[in-house]
Amino acid sequence: MANFYVVATPIGNLGDISQRALNVLREVDLVLAEDTRTTKNLLNHFGLETPIISYHQHSKISKINEVLEMLREGKNLALVSDAGTPGISDPGGKLIEAIVKELGDSVKIEPIPGPSAITALASVAGFSMDKFLFLGFPPAKNKRQKFFEEVVSSKYPVIFYESCHRILKTLGELKEVRSFPERKERTSFQIVVGRELTKKFETIYRGNLDEVIEKIKKDPQKGEFVVAVDKK
Repeated sequence: MANFYVVATPIGNLGDISQRALNVLREVDLVLAEDTRTTKNLLNHFGLETPIISYHQHSKISKINEVLEMLREGKNLALVSDAGTPGISDPGGKLIEAIVKELGDSVKIEPIPGPSAITALASVAGFSMDKFLFLGFPPAKNKRQKFFEEVVSSKYPVIFYESCHRILKTLGELKEVRSFPERKERTSFQIVVGRELTKKFETIYRGNLDEVIEKIKKDPQKGEFVVAVDKK
């Protein structure tokens, strides 16, 4: 039986990788990487020489078929993303779905858990995270208002990702949706935003929407952002 490992890798601090993840990356026949250069740097850092091929959001169906054929041949493969846990807001989910559908129980799919920006921010949010809703990235263009309406109307805290290029625009749009005149109650939120989590310039912003927007404006809008929103 072939093994397909879904391996979490550091979101910034290389010290967060697990010994189990290193063992798997050392022992598999091949690593499937979102960006081969990023993964090559990671493997080099730990002295690993496992071959790498690319698998990313622009990969065609032929690439999926190639992976399926390697598994049929009994090869053991590991899937990694550039950072964090593959399959979450990540093209790996489509590949895993194909493996389950096409190969079933002939392949053992095994998670190698580890770093995740979602749980990193949730752990320090400062409000109850017994239940929360994760929404991935807001749409870049269409259906943005619908996305923010879902954030505003959720009865649970909401976590989502955003890029450095759109973080201020996104928080501004969230503020507008919250303040719609037709909304019977002007909802008040507490916001926690994590920037560059686990990295050298890690920053966590807390407050209401206006306060967090002003704090972010004062800093360079660089790196990846994770946002947690909770109604007061």
